[in-house]
Amino acid sequence: MESCEIHINESSLRIEDVVPYEDEKERASGCYIMSLVAVMIGLPMPIINLVATGIFYLMSRKGTFFVRWNSTQALISQVPLFVMNNILFWWTIRILFCFSDLSSTYIAYFITVNLYNIYDFVETVLSAVNTRKGKVHRWYLYGTITDKICKR
Repeated sequence: MESCEIHINESSLRIEDVVPYEDEKERASGCYIMSLVAVMIGLPMPIINLVATGIFYLMSRKGTFFVRWNSTQALISQVPLFVMNNILFWWTIRILFCFSDLSSTYIAYFITVNLYNIYDFVETVLSAVNTRKGKVHRWYLYGTITDKICKR
């Protein structure tokens, strides 16, 4: 079942032009909620969130444009988060078990990663809420990348 579009010209269709059905809103919002749940469950291991979001993306890639676009944006947003959290995780393990020194570089990186995690959490909640209402919540930078990847 495809969404009802405002504009007929499919080559110029943007995500903002899509009017999703109720089940599409629920599924698209679910990809963001699932991402939050995966973070809470797999907090010490950064790969869990990326894998869970990737699985949801694979299940949604044959879905409607609204669901595909949102699941793609959710997946894209998890890649830099995974990289940053992974580096922090292994750096912390090294400090704890290899008795490395706690440097100012580590502390600065720790603060930066935590601020980015807070940003990601807020954006994910906003995306889940707005998507459930049928609105598009574009993440800075990731929305543009999603437009390039997710074609009609």
